[in-house]
Amino acid sequence: MFEIFQKYLTEKIALSDDEIQLIESVCKQKRLRKKQFLCQEGDIWQYNAFICRGLVKTFFIAENGTEHIINFAPENYWTGDRESLHSGNPSLLNIDAIEPTDVILIEKANFEKLCAEIPQLNQLVNQIIQKSFIVSQGRILANISFTAEEKYQNFLEKYPHIVNRIPQHMIASYIGITPETLTRLRRNMFKK
Repeated sequence: MFEIFQKYLTEKIALSDDEIQLIESVCKQKRLRKKQFLCQEGDIWQYNAFICRGLVKTFFIAENGTEHIINFAPENYWTGDRESLHSGNPSLLNIDAIEPTDVILIEKANFEKLCAEIPQLNQLVNQIIQKSFIVSQGRILANISFTAEEKYQNFLEKYPHIVNRIPQHMIASYIGITPETLTRLRRNMFKK
């Protein structure tokens, strides 16, 4: 499993053998079954998590029981609850596996130490955070200004590599429409 993470890192930044060994020494490997939680509401999230294989979703449950999906993380994506990680407060989010998933976990203190000792890793992390912010900003804009059809088309364009791995009701939750509306949209798209 670490080899996948190492490949990801070395494709993005130059690392010495010693730096790779240092990174490996703090990595924990976790295998999730389908529908197994990586984080549950109320947990204090303490890791930076990298998806080596599989697919997870980050979501919260509203008071009425409705599931609201915030994020999907397939292979080569990072996941976690950044707010809980940085504040130490209990998580409001749940993260569970949509399919069997292999994850690399690095505890917060170890991750911060790695970033301090390996400047190019710190630069990579900053780039990932910036990209994540831009994606979130785009998603907010889409949610407040796009029609249901535009939201679905946007999802298909941005995530073609995972669209067939995610049940339709989860896509509907992510883009903020009902499963019935998504079914109707898909039916109309196929008629065109």
